[in-house]
Amino acid sequence: MMARDPRFTLANALTAFRLVVAAPGMLACTLLGAREAFVWVLAASFASDAIDGTVARLTGQATRFGAMLDSWADAVAYTVIAIGVASLWPELVRAEGLAFGAIVASFAVPSGFGYVRFRRFTSYHTWLVKLAVAATATALLVVLSGGPAWPFRLAAVLASLAALEEIAITCVLAAPRSNVRSLLSVLRARRPRA
Repeated sequence: MMARDPRFTLANALTAFRLVVAAPGMLACTLLGAREAFVWVLAASFASDAIDGTVARLTGQATRFGAMLDSWADAVAYTVIAIGVASLWPELVRAEGLAFGAIVASFAVPSGFGYVRFRRFTSYHTWLVKLAVAATATALLVVLSGGPAWPFRLAAVLASLAALEEIAITCVLAAPRSNVRSLLSVLRARRPRA
């Protein structure tokens, strides 16, 4: 009997959904100019991102592979989201350029910094990043549905703080690690025990 590949799990399937369904779906919506469909696929992508880690932990399926797959899915999805929003809502990007730029940079810069330092993308998944992603997802869905822009601006501030924390973690760590709670947890772990 053949052994089952441990990478084929429900948690990883939820993550892979963003890579093979949501990201191409959002790209297709962008090319077709389908704003409403883009928002629906975006919501599904955010839902997948919100639950995959929880499912992995609750089912004992949390692995380094899963953390890296999640980081790659995030990178692809966030790139497509930025392209889609800029293409389908150029008036929003013009009006909220600083917030939009801060959010895009907050995902790109820490990844690039980690790649330069460790020759691979980081997958910290800190609490602050989780909060920033939740705020950004909620705010983006609100503003794309015609709601106010202030939640988007607040999300940009949180995303920027999360990016700074990720960069600081990369500076402090000697080697890459996955699933780091916070900069404080890294600093505490470095302290000599009495």
